[in-house]
Amino acid sequence: MENLKFNNLGLNEDILKAIEDMGFETPSKIQAEVIPIVLQGFDVIGQAQTGTGKTLAFGAPVLNSISNESKKVKSIILAPTRELAIQVYKELTTVAKYTKFKLLPVYGGDSIDRQIKSLKKGIDIVIGTPGRVQDLINRKALNLSHIEFLVLDEADEMLNMGFVDDIENILKSCNEDRRTLLFSATMPSEIKKIAKKYMKKDAKHVAIAQNSMTVSSVEQFYYEVKQKNKFESLCKVLSVDEPTRAIIFCKTKKGVDELVSSMKEKGFSAEGMHGDMTQSHRLNTLNRFKERTIPFLVATDVAARGIDVKDTSHVINYDLPQDTESYVHRIGRTGRANKKGTAYTFVTPKEFSSLKRIQKISKSKINKRQLPTMDDVLKAKFDSILNEVEQTLSKDNYNTFIPLVKDLESKFDLTNVTAALMSMLYNDEISYDYDDDNTESNSLDYTRIFLNVGRKDRLNPKILLEFLDNNANINKSQVGSIDILDKFAFVDIATDRVGDLMDNCIDKTLCRRKLNIEVAKKSK
Repeated sequence: MENLKFNNLGLNEDILKAIEDMGFETPSKIQAEVIPIVLQGFDVIGQAQTGTGKTLAFGAPVLNSISNESKKVKSIILAPTRELAIQVYKELTTVAKYTKFKLLPVYGGDSIDRQIKSLKKGIDIVIGTPGRVQDLINRKALNLSHIEFLVLDEADEMLNMGFVDDIENILKSCNEDRRTLLFSATMPSEIKKIAKKYMKKDAKHVAIAQNSMTVSSVEQFYYEVKQKNKFESLCKVLSVDEPTRAIIFCKTKKGVDELVSSMKEKGFSAEGMHGDMTQSHRLNTLNRFKERTIPFLVATDVAARGIDVKDTSHVINYDLPQDTESYVHRIGRTGRANKKGTAYTFVTPKEFSSLKRIQKISKSKINKRQLPTMDDVLKAKFDSILNEVEQTLSKDNYNTFIPLVKDLESKFDLTNVTAALMSMLYNDEISYDYDDDNTESNSLDYTRIFLNVGRKDRLNPKILLEFLDNNANINKSQVGSIDILDKFAFVDIATDRVGDLMDNCIDKTLCRRKLNIEVAKKSK
Protein backbone atom coordinates (compact mmCIF):
# COMPACT_ATOMS: atom_id res chain seq x y z
CA MET A 1 0.00 0.00 0.00
CA GLU A 2 3.06 2.26 0.37
CA ASN A 3 3.21 3.04 -3.38
CA LEU A 4 -0.55 3.12 -3.98
CA LYS A 5 -1.77 6.21 -5.84
CA PHE A 6 -5.27 7.63 -6.22
CA ASN A 7 -5.28 6.64 -9.89
CA ASN A 8 -4.97 2.99 -8.83
CA LEU A 9 -8.31 3.07 -6.97
CA GLY A 10 -10.75 3.13 -9.90
CA LEU A 11 -11.87 6.77 -9.74
CA ASN A 12 -12.81 8.60 -12.93
CA GLU A 13 -10.73 11.32 -14.55
CA ASP A 14 -12.88 14.23 -13.29
CA ILE A 15 -12.44 13.15 -9.67
CA LEU A 16 -8.74 12.34 -10.09
CA LYS A 17 -8.05 15.72 -11.66
CA ALA A 18 -9.73 17.50 -8.74
CA ILE A 19 -7.79 15.43 -6.21
CA GLU A 20 -4.56 16.25 -8.02
CA ASP A 21 -5.46 19.96 -7.91
CA MET A 22 -5.91 19.59 -4.15
CA GLY A 23 -2.30 18.43 -3.97
CA PHE A 24 -2.96 14.88 -2.82
CA GLU A 25 -0.66 12.25 -4.32
CA THR A 26 -1.33 9.17 -2.25
CA PRO A 27 -4.43 8.06 -0.34
CA SER A 28 -4.48 7.82 3.44
CA LYS A 29 -5.09 4.38 4.93
CA ILE A 30 -8.84 4.75 5.15
CA GLN A 31 -9.06 6.24 1.65
CA ALA A 32 -7.03 3.36 0.19
CA GLU A 33 -9.33 0.79 1.79
CA VAL A 34 -12.76 2.41 1.55
CA ILE A 35 -12.75 3.90 -1.97
CA PRO A 36 -12.35 0.58 -3.85
CA ILE A 37 -14.95 -1.14 -1.65
CA VAL A 38 -17.55 1.56 -2.32
CA LEU A 39 -16.79 1.48 -6.04
CA GLN A 40 -17.36 -2.29 -5.98
CA GLY A 41 -20.92 -1.70 -4.73
CA PHE A 42 -20.72 -2.60 -1.04
CA ASP A 43 -22.04 -0.80 2.02
CA VAL A 44 -19.24 0.24 4.37
CA ILE A 45 -18.86 0.52 8.13
CA GLY A 46 -15.72 2.59 8.64
CA GLN A 47 -14.12 2.93 12.03
CA ALA A 48 -11.57 5.75 12.00
CA GLN A 49 -10.63 8.82 13.98
CA THR A 50 -11.29 12.35 12.81
CA GLY A 51 -8.33 13.69 10.88
CA THR A 52 -7.58 10.53 8.90
CA GLY A 53 -9.06 11.74 5.60
CA LYS A 54 -12.43 10.01 5.77
CA THR A 55 -14.34 12.85 4.07
CA LEU A 56 -12.50 12.13 0.85
CA ALA A 57 -12.81 8.39 1.56
CA PHE A 58 -16.60 8.55 1.16
CA GLY A 59 -16.91 11.73 -0.91
CA ALA A 60 -14.78 10.66 -3.86
CA PRO A 61 -16.54 7.32 -4.55
CA VAL A 62 -19.99 8.85 -3.98
CA LEU A 63 -19.29 11.59 -6.54
CA ASN A 64 -17.77 8.96 -8.82
CA SER A 65 -20.84 6.70 -8.61
CA ILE A 66 -24.01 8.79 -8.53
CA SER A 67 -25.98 9.37 -11.72
CA ASN A 68 -26.57 12.78 -13.29
CA GLU A 69 -29.80 12.03 -15.10
CA SER A 70 -32.30 13.95 -12.97
CA LYS A 71 -32.65 16.85 -10.56
CA LYS A 72 -33.61 14.55 -7.69
CA VAL A 73 -31.42 14.33 -4.58
CA LYS A 74 -29.06 11.41 -5.09
CA SER A 75 -27.10 11.45 -1.85
CA ILE A 76 -27.64 12.61 1.72
CA ILE A 77 -24.71 13.07 4.09
CA LEU A 78 -25.45 13.53 7.79
CA ALA A 79 -23.00 15.28 10.12
CA PRO A 80 -23.39 16.05 13.85
CA THR A 81 -22.65 19.80 13.72
CA ARG A 82 -23.06 22.71 11.34
CA GLU A 83 -19.28 23.22 11.44
CA LEU A 84 -18.63 19.68 10.22
CA ALA A 85 -21.42 19.94 7.64
CA ILE A 86 -19.83 23.10 6.21
CA GLN A 87 -16.39 21.50 6.26
CA VAL A 88 -17.63 18.41 4.40
CA TYR A 89 -19.51 20.60 1.92
CA LYS A 90 -16.42 22.69 1.16
CA GLU A 91 -14.19 19.66 0.64
CA LEU A 92 -16.68 17.83 -1.56
CA THR A 93 -17.35 20.97 -3.60
CA THR A 94 -13.63 20.99 -4.40
CA VAL A 95 -13.69 17.30 -5.32
CA ALA A 96 -16.74 17.90 -7.55
CA LYS A 97 -15.27 20.92 -9.37
CA TYR A 98 -14.99 19.14 -12.74
CA THR A 99 -18.42 17.50 -12.51
CA LYS A 100 -21.85 19.07 -12.97
CA PHE A 101 -23.13 17.97 -9.57
CA LYS A 102 -24.70 20.55 -7.27
CA LEU A 103 -24.19 20.34 -3.51
CA LEU A 104 -26.08 22.04 -0.70
CA PRO A 105 -25.30 22.33 3.03
CA VAL A 106 -28.35 22.49 5.31
CA TYR A 107 -28.19 23.27 9.03
CA GLY A 108 -29.90 25.27 11.73
CA GLY A 109 -29.08 28.96 12.01
CA ASP A 110 -29.28 29.45 8.24
CA SER A 111 -32.43 30.47 6.37
CA ILE A 112 -34.58 27.39 5.80
CA ASP A 113 -36.53 29.26 3.11
CA ARG A 114 -33.32 29.78 1.13
CA GLN A 115 -32.47 26.10 1.54
CA ILE A 116 -35.93 25.08 0.29
CA LYS A 117 -35.56 27.41 -2.70
CA SER A 118 -32.22 25.78 -3.58
CA LEU A 119 -33.71 22.28 -3.28
CA LYS A 120 -36.50 23.20 -5.69
CA LYS A 121 -33.91 24.18 -8.33
CA GLY A 122 -32.35 20.74 -8.14
CA ILE A 123 -29.59 19.49 -5.85
CA ASP A 124 -27.59 16.27 -6.24
CA ILE A 125 -25.99 15.97 -2.80
CA VAL A 126 -27.31 17.36 0.49
CA ILE A 127 -24.96 17.65 3.47
CA GLY A 128 -26.68 18.50 6.71
CA THR A 129 -27.32 18.10 10.40
CA PRO A 130 -30.01 15.55 11.42
CA GLY A 131 -32.32 18.18 12.92
CA ARG A 132 -32.45 20.40 9.84
CA VAL A 133 -32.67 17.44 7.44
CA GLN A 134 -35.63 16.07 9.41
CA ASP A 135 -37.27 19.51 9.36
CA LEU A 136 -36.93 19.69 5.57
CA ILE A 137 -38.40 16.18 5.24
CA ASN A 138 -41.34 17.16 7.45
CA ARG A 139 -41.98 20.20 5.23
CA LYS A 140 -41.88 17.90 2.18
CA ALA A 141 -39.05 20.02 0.79
CA LEU A 142 -36.58 17.13 0.83
CA ASN A 143 -37.46 13.81 -0.78
CA LEU A 144 -35.09 10.92 -0.05
CA SER A 145 -37.08 8.21 -1.80
CA HIS A 146 -34.72 8.08 -4.79
CA ILE A 147 -31.31 8.51 -3.18
CA GLU A 148 -28.39 6.34 -4.17
CA PHE A 149 -26.22 6.95 -1.09
CA LEU A 150 -26.78 7.72 2.58
CA VAL A 151 -23.66 8.66 4.54
CA LEU A 152 -23.49 8.90 8.33
CA ASP A 153 -20.37 10.85 9.30
CA GLU A 154 -19.25 10.70 12.94
CA ALA A 155 -22.25 8.56 13.82
CA ASP A 156 -21.21 8.13 17.46
CA GLU A 157 -21.13 11.92 17.91
CA MET A 158 -24.63 12.23 16.45
CA LEU A 159 -25.90 9.65 18.94
CA ASN A 160 -24.11 11.38 21.83
CA MET A 161 -25.85 14.61 20.86
CA GLY A 162 -29.27 12.93 21.04
CA PHE A 163 -30.01 12.60 17.32
CA VAL A 164 -30.85 8.89 17.44
CA ASP A 165 -34.58 9.41 16.74
CA ASP A 166 -33.89 11.85 13.89
CA ILE A 167 -31.40 9.44 12.35
CA GLU A 168 -33.83 6.53 12.49
CA ASN A 169 -36.61 8.65 10.97
CA ILE A 170 -34.31 9.81 8.18
CA LEU A 171 -33.22 6.22 7.49
CA LYS A 172 -36.87 5.17 7.26
CA SER A 173 -37.50 7.99 4.75
CA CYS A 174 -34.89 6.60 2.38
CA ASN A 175 -35.49 3.99 -0.29
CA GLU A 176 -34.34 0.50 0.67
CA ASP A 177 -32.12 -0.08 -2.35
CA ARG A 178 -29.81 2.80 -1.46
CA ARG A 179 -26.18 2.30 -0.42
CA THR A 180 -25.22 3.18 3.17
CA LEU A 181 -21.80 4.34 4.37
CA LEU A 182 -21.38 4.68 8.13
CA PHE A 183 -18.32 6.22 9.77
CA SER A 184 -17.66 6.35 13.48
CA ALA A 185 -14.62 6.66 15.75
CA THR A 186 -16.16 4.18 18.19
CA MET A 187 -18.67 1.36 17.80
CA PRO A 188 -21.13 1.46 20.72
CA SER A 189 -24.07 -0.94 20.74
CA GLU A 190 -26.47 1.70 19.34
CA ILE A 191 -24.30 2.07 16.24
CA LYS A 192 -24.15 -1.68 15.77
CA LYS A 193 -27.95 -1.90 16.03
CA ILE A 194 -28.42 0.78 13.37
CA ALA A 195 -25.90 -0.94 11.09
CA LYS A 196 -27.59 -4.31 11.50
CA LYS A 197 -31.07 -2.92 10.93
CA TYR A 198 -30.47 -0.52 8.04
CA MET A 199 -27.39 -1.74 6.18
CA LYS A 200 -26.92 -4.62 3.77
CA LYS A 201 -25.82 -7.95 5.22
CA ASP A 202 -22.66 -8.03 3.12
CA ALA A 203 -21.51 -4.61 4.34
CA LYS A 204 -17.73 -4.39 4.67
CA HIS A 205 -16.15 -3.36 7.96
CA VAL A 206 -13.01 -1.23 7.71
CA ALA A 207 -11.15 -0.37 10.92
CA ILE A 208 -8.10 1.88 10.86
CA ALA A 209 -5.87 1.51 13.90
CA GLN A 210 -5.26 4.80 15.65
CA ASN A 211 -1.63 5.81 15.47
CA SER A 212 -0.06 8.00 18.10
CA MET A 213 -1.10 11.56 17.37
CA THR A 214 1.42 13.27 19.60
CA VAL A 215 5.05 14.27 19.09
CA SER A 216 6.18 15.60 22.46
CA SER A 217 9.82 16.18 21.50
CA VAL A 218 8.98 18.72 18.79
CA GLU A 219 8.36 22.42 19.39
CA GLN A 220 5.60 23.47 17.00
CA PHE A 221 4.95 26.93 15.59
CA TYR A 222 2.95 28.42 12.76
CA TYR A 223 3.41 31.54 10.66
CA GLU A 224 0.44 33.43 9.27
CA VAL A 225 1.23 34.22 5.64
CA LYS A 226 -0.48 35.31 2.47
CA GLN A 227 -0.16 32.88 -0.42
CA LYS A 228 1.64 35.41 -2.60
CA ASN A 229 4.22 36.07 0.16
CA LYS A 230 4.81 32.46 1.17
CA PHE A 231 8.16 31.99 -0.55
CA GLU A 232 9.51 35.30 0.69
CA SER A 233 8.40 34.35 4.20
CA LEU A 234 10.25 31.05 3.94
CA CYS A 235 13.43 32.85 2.85
CA LYS A 236 13.22 35.17 5.84
CA VAL A 237 12.74 32.30 8.28
CA LEU A 238 15.63 30.31 6.82
CA SER A 239 17.89 33.38 6.82
CA VAL A 240 17.23 34.21 10.46
CA ASP A 241 16.95 30.72 11.97
CA GLU A 242 19.70 29.15 9.84
CA PRO A 243 18.54 25.51 10.29
CA THR A 244 21.42 23.06 10.17
CA ARG A 245 19.29 20.51 8.34
CA ALA A 246 15.62 20.82 7.40
CA ILE A 247 12.97 18.89 5.49
CA ILE A 248 10.49 21.17 3.73
CA PHE A 249 7.14 19.63 2.72
CA CYS A 250 5.09 20.59 -0.33
CA LYS A 251 1.72 19.18 -1.42
CA THR A 252 2.60 18.48 -5.04
CA LYS A 253 5.48 17.31 -7.19
CA LYS A 254 5.24 20.51 -9.21
CA GLY A 255 5.37 22.48 -5.98
CA VAL A 256 8.58 20.69 -4.98
CA ASP A 257 10.25 21.45 -8.31
CA GLU A 258 9.22 25.11 -8.26
CA LEU A 259 10.29 25.65 -4.66
CA VAL A 260 13.70 24.03 -5.19
CA SER A 261 14.28 26.21 -8.26
CA SER A 262 13.29 29.38 -6.39
CA MET A 263 15.44 28.48 -3.37
CA LYS A 264 18.49 27.91 -5.56
CA GLU A 265 17.95 31.31 -7.20
CA LYS A 266 18.09 32.86 -3.73
CA GLY A 267 21.29 31.03 -2.85
CA PHE A 268 19.85 28.27 -0.65
CA SER A 269 21.35 24.83 -1.24
CA ALA A 270 18.31 22.61 -1.74
CA GLU A 271 17.28 19.46 -3.59
CA GLY A 272 13.89 17.88 -4.16
CA MET A 273 12.39 14.41 -3.74
CA HIS A 274 9.10 13.20 -5.21
CA GLY A 275 7.51 10.21 -6.88
CA ASP A 276 8.42 11.15 -10.47
CA MET A 277 12.13 10.87 -9.71
CA THR A 278 13.98 7.59 -10.18
CA GLN A 279 14.86 5.51 -7.16
CA SER A 280 18.58 6.04 -7.75
CA HIS A 281 18.09 9.81 -7.95
CA ARG A 282 16.13 9.83 -4.71
CA LEU A 283 18.73 7.70 -2.93
CA ASN A 284 21.51 9.96 -4.15
CA THR A 285 19.63 13.04 -2.94
CA LEU A 286 18.93 11.43 0.43
CA ASN A 287 22.59 10.46 0.87
CA ARG A 288 23.69 14.01 0.12
CA PHE A 289 21.19 15.25 2.69
CA LYS A 290 22.49 12.77 5.28
CA GLU A 291 26.08 13.78 4.56
CA ARG A 292 25.14 17.48 4.98
CA THR A 293 26.15 18.27 1.40
CA ILE A 294 22.72 19.87 1.09
CA PRO A 295 21.01 21.36 4.17
CA PHE A 296 17.49 21.57 2.71
CA LEU A 297 15.46 18.64 1.39
CA VAL A 298 12.16 19.61 -0.28
CA ALA A 299 9.77 16.66 -0.51
CA THR A 300 6.23 15.41 -0.92
CA ASP A 301 4.67 13.19 1.74
CA VAL A 302 5.11 10.01 -0.27
CA ALA A 303 8.78 10.69 -1.01
CA ALA A 304 9.52 11.37 2.66
CA ARG A 305 8.02 8.12 3.94
CA GLY A 306 10.64 6.09 5.74
CA ILE A 307 13.17 8.93 5.88
CA ASP A 308 15.04 8.71 9.17
CA VAL A 309 17.89 11.21 9.25
CA LYS A 310 19.44 11.93 12.61
CA ASP A 311 19.93 15.55 13.64
CA THR A 312 17.25 16.94 11.33
CA SER A 313 16.82 20.23 13.17
CA HIS A 314 13.67 21.50 11.46
CA VAL A 315 10.60 20.32 9.60
CA ILE A 316 8.81 23.02 7.65
CA ASN A 317 5.27 22.56 6.34
CA TYR A 318 5.46 24.92 3.38
CA ASP A 319 2.03 23.53 2.45
CA LEU A 320 -0.43 22.35 5.08
CA PRO A 321 -0.99 18.55 4.90
CA GLN A 322 -4.38 17.03 4.06
CA ASP A 323 -4.93 15.37 7.44
CA THR A 324 -3.67 15.17 11.01
CA GLU A 325 -1.97 11.83 10.48
CA SER A 326 0.18 13.31 7.71
CA TYR A 327 1.02 16.30 9.90
CA VAL A 328 2.20 14.08 12.74
CA HIS A 329 4.17 11.90 10.34
CA ARG A 330 5.86 14.96 8.85
CA ILE A 331 6.95 16.61 12.08
CA GLY A 332 8.09 13.24 13.41
CA ARG A 333 11.07 13.54 11.02
CA THR A 334 12.67 15.83 13.63
CA GLY A 335 13.07 15.56 17.41
CA ARG A 336 14.48 12.02 17.26
CA ALA A 337 16.89 10.11 19.51
CA ASN A 338 15.89 12.09 22.60
CA LYS A 339 16.72 15.38 20.90
CA LYS A 340 14.47 18.39 20.55
CA GLY A 341 13.18 19.34 17.13
CA THR A 342 11.37 22.32 15.66
CA ALA A 343 8.41 22.32 13.27
CA TYR A 344 7.14 25.36 11.39
CA THR A 345 3.88 25.49 9.45
CA PHE A 346 2.94 28.22 6.98
CA VAL A 347 -0.78 28.92 7.18
CA THR A 348 -2.86 31.11 4.87
CA PRO A 349 -6.08 32.70 6.19
CA LYS A 350 -8.21 30.05 4.43
CA GLU A 351 -6.34 27.27 6.24
CA PHE A 352 -6.86 28.34 9.85
CA SER A 353 -9.80 26.01 10.42
CA SER A 354 -7.69 23.09 9.18
CA LEU A 355 -4.82 24.08 11.48
CA LYS A 356 -7.17 24.26 14.47
CA ARG A 357 -8.50 20.80 13.64
CA ILE A 358 -4.96 19.40 13.44
CA GLN A 359 -4.08 21.04 16.73
CA LYS A 360 -7.16 19.64 18.45
CA ILE A 361 -6.84 16.07 17.19
CA SER A 362 -3.08 15.82 17.66
CA LYS A 363 -3.34 17.44 21.09
CA SER A 364 -0.49 19.67 19.99
CA LYS A 365 0.34 23.15 21.15
CA ILE A 366 1.13 25.03 17.94
CA ASN A 367 2.12 28.57 18.89
CA LYS A 368 1.92 31.53 16.56
CA ARG A 369 5.26 33.07 15.66
CA GLN A 370 5.85 36.47 14.10
CA LEU A 371 7.61 36.46 10.76
CA PRO A 372 11.10 37.98 10.80
CA THR A 373 11.27 41.56 9.62
CA MET A 374 13.75 42.87 7.07
CA ASP A 375 15.81 44.25 9.96
CA ASP A 376 15.92 40.76 11.49
CA VAL A 377 17.13 39.32 8.19
CA LEU A 378 19.83 41.96 7.76
CA LYS A 379 21.02 41.49 11.34
CA ALA A 380 21.30 37.74 10.79
CA LYS A 381 23.25 38.32 7.58
CA PHE A 382 25.59 40.79 9.26
CA ASP A 383 26.15 38.43 12.20
CA SER A 384 27.08 35.71 9.72
CA ILE A 385 29.50 38.05 7.93
CA LEU A 386 31.13 39.08 11.22
CA ASN A 387 31.54 35.44 12.15
CA GLU A 388 33.38 34.84 8.86
CA VAL A 389 35.62 37.85 9.53
CA GLU A 390 36.43 36.60 13.03
CA GLN A 391 37.32 33.17 11.69
CA THR A 392 39.63 34.74 9.08
CA LEU A 393 41.34 36.86 11.74
CA SER A 394 41.94 33.79 13.90
CA LYS A 395 43.75 31.99 11.05
CA ASP A 396 46.41 34.70 10.71
CA ASN A 397 46.72 34.22 6.93
CA TYR A 398 45.98 37.76 5.80
CA ASN A 399 49.45 39.35 6.25
CA THR A 400 49.90 39.75 2.47
CA PHE A 401 47.18 42.40 2.47
CA ILE A 402 48.45 44.49 5.40
CA PRO A 403 50.60 46.83 3.23
CA LEU A 404 47.61 47.48 0.96
CA VAL A 405 45.43 48.33 3.97
CA LYS A 406 48.08 50.70 5.35
CA ASP A 407 48.21 52.44 1.98
CA LEU A 408 44.42 52.78 1.93
CA GLU A 409 44.48 54.04 5.53
CA SER A 410 46.78 56.89 4.50
CA LYS A 411 44.28 58.05 1.86
CA PHE A 412 40.84 57.25 3.29
CA ASP A 413 39.03 56.78 6.56
CA LEU A 414 39.57 53.14 7.54
CA THR A 415 35.94 52.70 8.63
CA ASN A 416 34.72 53.77 5.19
CA VAL A 417 37.27 51.54 3.47
CA THR A 418 36.17 48.52 5.50
CA ALA A 419 32.50 49.23 4.82
CA ALA A 420 33.19 49.58 1.08
CA LEU A 421 35.12 46.31 0.95
CA MET A 422 32.37 44.49 2.81
CA SER A 423 29.79 45.99 0.47
CA MET A 424 31.75 44.69 -2.54
CA LEU A 425 32.01 41.23 -1.01
CA TYR A 426 28.63 40.79 0.61
CA ASN A 427 26.07 42.97 -1.16
CA ASP A 428 24.64 39.90 -2.89
CA GLU A 429 24.39 38.18 0.48
CA ILE A 430 22.22 40.89 2.02
CA SER A 431 20.18 41.67 -1.09
CA TYR A 432 16.65 40.56 -0.28
CA ASP A 433 13.08 40.91 -1.39
CA TYR A 434 11.44 43.41 0.93
CA ASP A 435 7.91 42.98 2.21
CA ASP A 436 7.33 43.07 5.93
CA ASP A 437 3.66 42.18 5.41
CA ASN A 438 2.45 45.06 7.59
CA THR A 439 -1.24 45.82 7.71
CA GLU A 440 -1.00 49.28 6.18
CA SER A 441 1.00 48.21 3.14
CA ASN A 442 -1.14 45.13 2.53
CA SER A 443 -4.30 47.22 2.44
CA LEU A 444 -2.91 49.32 -0.44
CA ASP A 445 -3.41 48.93 -4.16
CA TYR A 446 -0.04 48.45 -5.85
CA THR A 447 1.44 49.08 -9.27
CA ARG A 448 4.45 47.03 -10.31
CA ILE A 449 7.40 49.13 -11.48
CA PHE A 450 10.40 48.12 -13.60
CA LEU A 451 13.84 49.61 -12.84
CA ASN A 452 16.92 49.19 -15.05
CA VAL A 453 19.20 48.71 -12.03
CA GLY A 454 19.95 45.31 -10.52
CA ARG A 455 22.09 43.17 -8.29
CA LYS A 456 25.20 43.57 -10.46
CA ASP A 457 24.93 47.32 -9.87
CA ARG A 458 25.10 46.60 -6.12
CA LEU A 459 21.44 47.48 -5.64
CA ASN A 460 19.83 46.09 -2.49
CA PRO A 461 16.48 46.81 -0.79
CA LYS A 462 17.98 49.17 1.78
CA ILE A 463 19.56 51.34 -0.92
CA LEU A 464 16.35 51.35 -2.96
CA LEU A 465 14.15 52.26 0.00
CA GLU A 466 16.45 55.14 0.94
CA PHE A 467 16.41 56.35 -2.67
CA LEU A 468 12.59 56.30 -2.83
CA ASP A 469 12.30 58.09 0.51
CA ASN A 470 14.89 60.77 -0.30
CA ASN A 471 13.76 61.50 -3.86
CA ALA A 472 9.99 60.88 -3.94
CA ASN A 473 9.06 60.89 -0.25
CA ILE A 474 7.80 57.29 -0.63
CA ASN A 475 8.29 55.48 2.67
CA LYS A 476 8.58 51.74 3.22
CA SER A 477 4.91 51.38 4.25
CA GLN A 478 4.02 52.39 0.67
CA VAL A 479 6.33 49.78 -0.85
CA GLY A 480 5.34 46.15 -1.37
CA SER A 481 7.55 43.39 -2.74
CA ILE A 482 11.00 44.15 -4.13
CA ASP A 483 12.49 41.65 -6.58
CA ILE A 484 16.11 42.38 -7.43
CA LEU A 485 17.56 40.42 -10.34
CA ASP A 486 21.03 40.64 -11.89
CA LYS A 487 20.46 43.51 -14.32
CA PHE A 488 17.09 44.96 -13.33
CA ALA A 489 14.54 45.04 -10.53
CA PHE A 490 10.79 45.13 -9.92
CA VAL A 491 9.17 46.99 -7.05
CA ASP A 492 5.51 47.28 -6.02
CA ILE A 493 4.63 50.92 -5.28
CA ALA A 494 1.35 52.18 -3.83
CA THR A 495 -0.64 53.17 -6.91
CA ASP A 496 -1.41 56.66 -5.61
CA ARG A 497 2.35 57.34 -5.31
CA VAL A 498 3.38 56.25 -8.81
CA GLY A 499 2.95 59.80 -10.15
CA ASP A 500 5.38 61.13 -7.53
CA LEU A 501 7.82 58.38 -8.46
CA MET A 502 7.71 59.25 -12.15
CA ASP A 503 7.91 63.02 -11.54
CA ASN A 504 10.86 62.86 -9.17
CA CYS A 505 12.97 59.81 -10.01
CA ILE A 506 13.19 59.33 -13.79
CA ASP A 507 16.71 60.17 -15.06
CA LYS A 508 18.04 60.32 -11.50
CA THR A 509 21.17 58.29 -10.74
CA LEU A 510 20.85 55.10 -8.70
CA CYS A 511 23.91 52.93 -8.05
CA ARG A 512 25.87 54.97 -10.64
CA ARG A 513 23.32 54.22 -13.35
CA LYS A 514 20.90 56.66 -15.02
CA LEU A 515 17.52 55.43 -13.90
CA ASN A 516 14.84 54.26 -16.33
CA ILE A 517 11.41 53.62 -14.77
CA GLU A 518 8.46 51.90 -16.45
CA VAL A 519 5.11 50.53 -15.29
CA ALA A 520 5.38 46.74 -15.63
CA LYS A 521 2.07 45.31 -14.54
CA LYS A 522 -0.31 45.66 -11.66
CA SER A 523 0.63 43.53 -8.69
CA LYS A 524 -1.84 40.82 -7.85
